[in-house]
Amino acid sequence: MKAERMNCAQSVLTAYCQELGLDQKLALKVAVGFGGGMGRTGKTCGVVTGAYMVLGLRQNFTDGTPTEIKTRAYSIVREFNSRFIKKNGALTCKDLLGCDLSTPEGQAYAKEKGLTRTICPGLVRDSIEILDSMDKG
Repeated sequence: MKAERMNCAQSVLTAYCQELGLDQKLALKVAVGFGGGMGRTGKTCGVVTGAYMVLGLRQNFTDGTPTEIKTRAYSIVREFNSRFIKKNGALTCKDLLGCDLSTPEGQAYAKEKGLTRTICPGLVRDSIEILDSMDKG
């Protein structure tokens, strides 16, 4: 699938298919509902939820108890959040784009201003740069 046809969560997750041994078609299916802040609701941005998927897939689920594994995973998600907020100021599509994608008016504004072509690629890049700088578990 061409990059311009992928949503932001798909863009982040598929960037790691080779590293994770993940089939690209499966990654596209898994991440499809997370674009636009989870189903175009303007909530947590897809570059963030896509990063969470990568962080989870990097975890070694044989190293520790289920509670220890979850605790470790939650800690690295919080670390990602902190770094992303420091760089971009927010985690939600609504705040990052400055419009509410859950409304027809917000969708029209985003389209009119070309936000998915101007803002989103930088957010994808930032997410990938943060992931690349984090411990791979």
